[in-house]
Amino acid sequence: MIKQPRIRRIKISNFRGLASTDWIPGDRMNLLIGGGDSGKSTLLHAIALIFSPTNSAQVFETDYFNRSLDHGFEIEATVSLPPEVELANFQQTLWPWEWNGNSAILPDRERDDANSDPVCVFRVRGTADLELVWEVVQPNMEVVGLSTSLRRKVGVVRLANDDRNDRDLRLVPGSALDRLLSKGNLKSRISAQVGSVEVSNAFTGDETKALKNLDKILKNAGLPHNLDIGLTSSQGLSIGALVGLLAEKDGTLLPVASWGAGTRRMAALQVAGAIEAATRLTVIDEIERGLEPYRLRQLLDALGSDHQQCFLTTHSPIVIAAAKDAALWYMDGGGQIGRLHPDKIGRQQNRDPETFLSKVPIIAEGVTEVGFLRALFHTVFREREYVHGIRISDGGGNESMLGLLEALRSAGINGAGFCDDEGRFPERWRKLKDASGPKLFQWPAGCLEENVIAHVPDDKLLSLAYDPDGSGGDRLRTLADRLSLPGKEETEILAAAGSSAALRALIIAAATGDKRGAPDDRSAKEWSKHSQRWFKSIGGGAELCEKMIALGLWSKIEPDLLPFINAIRSAVGMSALAPGELRFDG
Repeated sequence: MIKQPRIRRIKISNFRGLASTDWIPGDRMNLLIGGGDSGKSTLLHAIALIFSPTNSAQVFETDYFNRSLDHGFEIEATVSLPPEVELANFQQTLWPWEWNGNSAILPDRERDDANSDPVCVFRVRGTADLELVWEVVQPNMEVVGLSTSLRRKVGVVRLANDDRNDRDLRLVPGSALDRLLSKGNLKSRISAQVGSVEVSNAFTGDETKALKNLDKILKNAGLPHNLDIGLTSSQGLSIGALVGLLAEKDGTLLPVASWGAGTRRMAALQVAGAIEAATRLTVIDEIERGLEPYRLRQLLDALGSDHQQCFLTTHSPIVIAAAKDAALWYMDGGGQIGRLHPDKIGRQQNRDPETFLSKVPIIAEGVTEVGFLRALFHTVFREREYVHGIRISDGGGNESMLGLLEALRSAGINGAGFCDDEGRFPERWRKLKDASGPKLFQWPAGCLEENVIAHVPDDKLLSLAYDPDGSGGDRLRTLADRLSLPGKEETEILAAAGSSAALRALIIAAATGDKRGAPDDRSAKEWSKHSQRWFKSIGGGAELCEKMIALGLWSKIEPDLLPFINAIRSAVGMSALAPGELRFDG
């Protein structure tokens, strides 16, 4: 039996920028990511609105999709409620539906109650007259009012990304502090106490005289008289709402609402955590706002250790990396929400969480490809690729990046890939290629090093052994070891290789760590490490790209790579390059 409310499904129609959104969230922590203006904050506001603790919430024409009032908007939530909510104690009789894992269905009278999963269907509508109507949809399709008392009983703690995070630190109706402290008639007792303060004691003689003169004027006019000055509430604002938490700072009691954004957020959640478990449902927009990384991790740990359901949005890689137990969701510009499955993204979530926050993530097979592409796109864009929202990430190998690309595609993320064709999982790769087009690049044969080194002129082959600092001893040593030479002079290596074709094959084998032909196991282990002395690093991949350019090899490689480059340019809103248009002359 659940101990806190659970939103099983939420459907939104024509609310702000969301024309149609239908989402079945996870039971615990739900972390929403997506581009700006994709609707993440709107979704959190919709959840808060359906459980609004008052009927005074206002809507404006901008809350309607495309400002169209004719059809109104609708937010519907299928909710599981714990027994502590005590539905039987409310005025109207609420009959439960039954949850089948996907939607609310009519209850099965023959089903054992112990195996049933009862839910309620709550709804809020924005009418064409800019009014809000809260409703409960019964299993017989009868609609009854959703009372403020029930909405307050469920209670949503909402921390928005603006400066209004102090609501739950004041005694406003339905706030966390109100639900924690307001037993009996606390607010009325506070209002009476505050209203009895003798404000007029602060008057000067002239001010007292002016008030008496006003009293005479009103009395002569037949209006209320015997005037005094005191604290009063106004429309939409009660005296109780002026009462909030105070805390000592440097010997002075200050409103907690006046402290920093991060402190206010942490304090509001602590207040909410002190309320009985049945009223914990939390929505936090941009959870990282105002919090240092260590406090952010503390907050995520606290939310994850509880059994409550919460809804978070973020633009922070720290949050994505730290929220390992959260259900990670991607929301696209059309309001559709896709799950990023943890079994396929877990390693990437820890290794490079920024992958999931970029406009166009490019998943490269390994570190060599990462370095090569970063150097190549620096030339393509004449500036760093991240300026355009591109993130080039190490996918951790061919099979690992395949699963990652599938997860990105399934969630709706506009991903790209750059890798070898190792001949494994051909059907899965084919489906990805059909869906991605030229954004998914695989060499027709061989790997990156093979395809570049294949075009190096014969008389320039040994120039590959020298890094940008002019040092080539380590790389020449790998060639000499493979030829069983005691020395590592170029002349010895050239003579032992016997031909340019053999030398080219030898360099490719060393650069890729090929251990075939090693005389024994010990040598095989050493040969497999040779790639690290060549281009098997981010810096090595960048060097390989620079050598491609310096040796004039681009015209040979352009037919393979230009469609991929143009697909990336198109994804960031840039025009395609014609063959021969890309220049490397500084």
